[in-house]
Amino acid sequence: MTEKEAIRLNKYLSDSGVCSRREADRLIESGSVKVDGVRAVMGMKIFPNQTVIVKGKKIVPRAVKVLLAYNKPRGVVCTSEKRKGVRNIEQAVNYKDRVYPIGRLDKESEGLILLTNNGDIVNRILRGSNNHDKEYIVKVDREITEDFLKRMSEGVHILDTVTKPCKVSRIGKYTFRIILTQGLNRQIRRMCEVFSYKVVELRRVRIMNIELGGLKVGEYRVLTDQEMQELDRLLIGSTNLPAFLKKEQINEE
Repeated sequence: MTEKEAIRLNKYLSDSGVCSRREADRLIESGSVKVDGVRAVMGMKIFPNQTVIVKGKKIVPRAVKVLLAYNKPRGVVCTSEKRKGVRNIEQAVNYKDRVYPIGRLDKESEGLILLTNNGDIVNRILRGSNNHDKEYIVKVDREITEDFLKRMSEGVHILDTVTKPCKVSRIGKYTFRIILTQGLNRQIRRMCEVFSYKVVELRRVRIMNIELGGLKVGEYRVLTDQEMQELDRLLIGSTNLPAFLKKEQINEE
């Protein structure tokens, strides 16, 4: 076999539906991964005919790529980690194959989140530098003013940076719509707090061309062929290379 056929181990694990690349790196670093019976090391490449074992289980690459839309309820956490008394998103979705979330919604938030077994697509959707829309409906604890809408849309100083300009519009007395092209940690909640507003409800209703629509809370659906084709078109030119952001900033609302 040639060097061109080799693939990075973290990508192999991601493409096989085991976990995200970041989680794969943590597994490798912790000594939980073996290649041909030998403990794996960070950054290594492997060939398709090699045997990969994760926590005693042989990994078989998947040929079919899965992409799901899920209406996350409040209380579900977007992690693959199993913790006592905490319901994670994999347990909540209970899909027949291993899938993991593309980005996050915090525990108190609800709405649309995508899940996949395809590691390549994750960063192409998430990277703020790719400028892909994510739309939210937000309810706050007091009346919304024009000044609040204007200042939110122009960029807000949080997490040692200034958020990108975004689209913000009023829906009701206490409710507004916001369209972001980045996903800093608890971004909308932090932005609102700067202006002394507290988020009461937060629901994501769209990611790029994928809409929540009538999907019931706690249910998922497989993306349609039409949605996949349009998503592929929108992702043309989008990079999956890592952005140089602080660890606490690489997150979703």
